[in-house]
Amino acid sequence: PRCFSSDQQTTERKKSASQEAKEIIKKLKDIPVKEDIRTLPNFLTLTRLLISPVIGYLILNENYKVAFAAFCYAGFTDVLDGYIARHYNMRTMIGTIIDPAADKTLMTIMTVSLAAKGLLPTPLAIIILARDAGLVISSFYYRFISLPPPKTLLRYFDISISSAEVRPNLIGKVNTALQLALMGVTLCTPAFNLPITPGLTALQYTVAVTTIWSGFSYVFSKDVIRILKPPSDDSDDPVK
Repeated sequence: PRCFSSDQQTTERKKSASQEAKEIIKKLKDIPVKEDIRTLPNFLTLTRLLISPVIGYLILNENYKVAFAAFCYAGFTDVLDGYIARHYNMRTMIGTIIDPAADKTLMTIMTVSLAAKGLLPTPLAIIILARDAGLVISSFYYRFISLPPPKTLLRYFDISISSAEVRPNLIGKVNTALQLALMGVTLCTPAFNLPITPGLTALQYTVAVTTIWSGFSYVFSKDVIRILKPPSDDSDDPVK
């Protein structure tokens, strides 16, 4: 009986220790991980974000050649920051947020300024702006629901706290490339006194289709937004 009692106590102590260990691990997982956001890709993305209003100002003041040069720089940094992040292990969760945000900022400013100067059809501008507005609203929503408690305003805007990851799908990438091509070609027209060709008109219709298509894909796809939450006791996979 004594041996049985001793074995029972040992088993109970092991269970208690195991339960305490699980609780400690769970608490540690609830603590959001902060990451180093001071990387070269994030810096390049930030410069693209800051130069976007300058491009819009130049277009509105009909300084098209300088605006085109600045736009080429923005497009170059968009390619370069992604390449560096992938090949030199500099990917960050915040980078997956601010990179598309910088693209959307550039696209919005280009769309508004070119439409204001009559270089971009108004219906196409409305389609692009409506789609981007929906994505911005959804990003704020996903940030809120994915942020671990306590949900304070300070922590909400603390970009070093990773809570969600954006994974652009194929149609989203194609649409972004086509939109950038459209903006570049449209800006070339007044910058170098080029005529409006049927090819430009076809590109406008193509962008309208891909913009609507990509917008719906972001809404209905389950793989675009990856919410980073502590795994459950039964699984080690993050909640998507």
